[in-house]
Amino acid sequence: MRLTREGMPRRAVLPLMAAVPASLAASGTALASSRSPRRDLCEPMSTTDADWQPVVDVLGRKGTLSPDRTVYRIPLPRNDLTVTSHGVVIKAGFALGGYATWAMYEDMVLLMGDLVVTEPELQAVTDALQAHGVAQTAVHKHLLEHSPNLWWTHIHAMGDPRALARGLKAALDVTGTPPLGPPGPPRPIDLDTESIDSALGRKGTNDGGIYKFGIGRAETIVEDDYHLPVALGLSTALNFQPLGEGRAAINGDFVMVRKEIQHVIQALRAGGISIIELHNHGLGERPRLFYMHFWAVGDGVTLAHALRPAVDACNLVPPAR
Repeated sequence: MRLTREGMPRRAVLPLMAAVPASLAASGTALASSRSPRRDLCEPMSTTDADWQPVVDVLGRKGTLSPDRTVYRIPLPRNDLTVTSHGVVIKAGFALGGYATWAMYEDMVLLMGDLVVTEPELQAVTDALQAHGVAQTAVHKHLLEHSPNLWWTHIHAMGDPRALARGLKAALDVTGTPPLGPPGPPRPIDLDTESIDSALGRKGTNDGGIYKFGIGRAETIVEDDYHLPVALGLSTALNFQPLGEGRAAINGDFVMVRKEIQHVIQALRAGGISIIELHNHGLGERPRLFYMHFWAVGDGVTLAHALRPAVDACNLVPPAR
């Protein structure tokens, strides 16, 4: 049985956190400030689906564990919306895929995520999050011209998982975000995925008919004294939505440190890829991370070759050999 540093069984962490006063547990800032400083790094714990059942019970939505079992991810796609951008009908898995990720540490649970909201929903979502002590760490765009008008807001909080889930549910309840239905049959991808893989030097995955690459940074990411796993959303995302006859729309974002930003911009523009927004997702991670969203439409393999110099400009996890 794994023990916390205080000698407490890991399985006792969740029941113990339930006893934290609601006024404290609902506020990530207040709870974090009550910790004693530690000299060593606090690592996320390996968990099971059962550990996250209290979150599932509150939200009524299930997620999946990362391969190393340290992050529980609940998808929040906006399947209820019909969105177009530059004549392309945007599939939810391509650019409308909100999510909530959870990691358990010895003294509390971390919630990070990204919510996709319509412009009329944005202020009500903000009020609900703030009322429940869930911080917004970014409000920005993932697409250029699009209809209806959407915003993406990143969230961050630490505390009791039930309290955090209640705060997230309050925000979701003022949106049209639908529950996630059962997965459908695999959808074929009308792209030369083998050549795309070769161009990017990595193997992509078919996620509901969208061809995706998720590439983490090679260095350790830390906030305060907590190690943040890549699966929390700290990765470069390259998404290909097939448009027929080998053509694709591409969208996603590069995760960068300061010295890489201009190199990525130059590489994208040299390949004819539009930049959308340069922004942060978090507020206090180290090294400081920035994100660059992009867009282009064209031959899928040609676009993959155009993306490769930008990928190579970042300190990302190298391809598996």
